[in-house]
Amino acid sequence: MCSNPKIIDWKGKRVWLVGASSGIGAAIAHELAGRGARVALSARSADKLLALGIADALLLPCDATDVTSLADARQSILEMWGGIDLVVYLAGDYVPMRADNFDLAVAEQVVTVNFNAAMRLAATVLADLKPGGGIAFVASVAGYRGLPKALAYGPGKAALIHFAEVLHLDLAPKGIGVWVINPGFVSTQLTAKNDFTMPALLTPEQAAIATVDGFKSANFEIHFPKRFTRLMKLFALLPYRWYFPLIRRFTGG
Repeated sequence: MCSNPKIIDWKGKRVWLVGASSGIGAAIAHELAGRGARVALSARSADKLLALGIADALLLPCDATDVTSLADARQSILEMWGGIDLVVYLAGDYVPMRADNFDLAVAEQVVTVNFNAAMRLAATVLADLKPGGGIAFVASVAGYRGLPKALAYGPGKAALIHFAEVLHLDLAPKGIGVWVINPGFVSTQLTAKNDFTMPALLTPEQAAIATVDGFKSANFEIHFPKRFTRLMKLFALLPYRWYFPLIRRFTGG
């Protein structure tokens, strides 16, 4: 098998969401619970997880960048459920950054949350993944090619896409799914930092529906909204001599 398993019926599925306290993560938690999934929710803030008000959810506060914290949360899930069907990495950080305000410490923290922590989660759960289930990573279309103001954000998302691709090559033949989720612009606390008009902006609820519905196909990549992501994919295919001037004109950057 070289494609992902299709997940159509969520009833009883055991899903661990890491980074579920706000934004897309919180919306996906509600969407999955509404479709009958059993959800385990992790984020640093226990209060924010509790405020989601999802009945019967396992609330497992942890720091996604800390391997010990992740391991403790995983152990709690295994003790309660006996296994995990799907793990979804949703934690993320974004700080607009360009060469004239490059801050190495901030950039490294952004990359740690967006990429290194995802690897740490994968290392924590790889032995638990079974055929028919798997692991998914929320990256971004910003990982396709370089974009203005994404000097810290884009590289981490690009690395995450690459990591998921290689993991898929290893696990898909075993029937274990690996998905990468590449949203366009979604209205969250992170994108509120942008000082430009965001085309095809979605609500977190719209993004959650698109994400969960995306598991119905056997595709490696779940991307949305298509009217925007397909344009970004086209740009990514262009040679640099065309890409750089076009992206500057398209973004005003």
